[in-house]
Amino acid sequence: MNTAYTGEKKNLNFWQIWNMCFGFFGIQFGWSLQMNNMSAIYEFLGAKPEDIPGLWLAAPMTGLIIQPIIGYWSDRTWHPKLGRRRPFFLIGAILSSALLFVMPNSPTMWMAAGMLWILDSSINITMEPFRAFVADNLNDKQRSLGFSMQSMFIGLASFIAGYLPQVLAKWFNVSRDKLNGSKIPENILLSFYIGGAVFFVAVMYTIFKSKEYPPTPVKNENNQENKVSVLSEIFSSIKNMPVQMKRLAMVNFLTWPGLFLMWFYYTPGVARQLFHGDDKSPIKAIQDAYTLGVEHAGATSAILNLVTFGFSFTLAFWVSKLGKKYTHAMCLILGGIGLISVYFITNPANLYISMALVGIAWASILSMPYSMLAGYIPEQKMGIYMGIFNFFIVLPEIIASLFFGKIMTSYLDNNRLLAVLIGGLLLIFASIVCILIIKEEYQPNEKDI
Repeated sequence: MNTAYTGEKKNLNFWQIWNMCFGFFGIQFGWSLQMNNMSAIYEFLGAKPEDIPGLWLAAPMTGLIIQPIIGYWSDRTWHPKLGRRRPFFLIGAILSSALLFVMPNSPTMWMAAGMLWILDSSINITMEPFRAFVADNLNDKQRSLGFSMQSMFIGLASFIAGYLPQVLAKWFNVSRDKLNGSKIPENILLSFYIGGAVFFVAVMYTIFKSKEYPPTPVKNENNQENKVSVLSEIFSSIKNMPVQMKRLAMVNFLTWPGLFLMWFYYTPGVARQLFHGDDKSPIKAIQDAYTLGVEHAGATSAILNLVTFGFSFTLAFWVSKLGKKYTHAMCLILGGIGLISVYFITNPANLYISMALVGIAWASILSMPYSMLAGYIPEQKMGIYMGIFNFFIVLPEIIASLFFGKIMTSYLDNNRLLAVLIGGLLLIFASIVCILIIKEEYQPNEKDI
């Protein structure tokens, strides 16, 4: 079957929406461990600053390839017990959880990059249908609540995952040393193992606690879509993207490079330039300073996500006062200021303020573009269009991965925190473009987040 349910969708209660979004807690838990620690893991394994962007290339490449294909297949899937999207949740959860145990044990940086490639493919199998899952199961009035609930779980999971290595070391006396021949500190390794378990349990909870609307029957003579190849369908959908989607794509295309530069360089930049650590130093105190810097960066990133968790509940107020596009623009500006300030900070404690500002932007980035897009995507192509929309997240990361290493060596003198500052400037530029090109159509009965 290749069509979505077209009857009237009933309002779901709070706990039903909670159940269908809870799997995102596990997905984000694993993804945050990866995003917070991969640059440091690469450096533990011998990577140089100019190597980091290229080593991150796995993530956007898998998203570019996997997400629209998974969206296409999930639009056309119906399992009698698991439904349309949940079969993909199950497959992705099994693979991702296993790889979160394997990847941090990679003996070389190139093997780690290969494992990251496979891990990202597996996460995409689960993550991509989740956006369509919300749109499938909720009516227009409740979709914004669903996306807001996802943002809440993303913020909460990221907060816990960011603090986890530090909590294991301080509260449970897990060693920060590299034990048993491992090249990765023990507390970071154990964090990935916990992440694998949380990923699997949370996604399975959603699979068992949620239901999906069955597809409507389609007469064979009118059901020509099944005869269209996946590539033809993807290219046709790109060609016929809704105008609102094109505008939002431009904003995303400018927003996400700023975030990627933060993920590339924030953690090792803090460890080296603020804590004056070096994981390659023969002096143990300097090695320990690097590990402490990585933990502090993770802790400030956790505050970022705690702010995301809390601020997501206030978006309704800001939208009622400013409208969606001005709310999003305001949040991007605050996030840009936060990233720019990182470059000028000398006291590591002040990073909590900087990352809190980025957390405000992150809350909006995770929900407002989808809220502004809601209603413009054809129901029967929800999965494939959600996958295509993510092109404009992964394409800028591919560009940054391919070219920013050269910029680091040629123009920035490998200054990691200067790269973070450039990320902040990009967020502010994206906010200006948002104000200039996004059009809001007034819908008097719509209740936005």
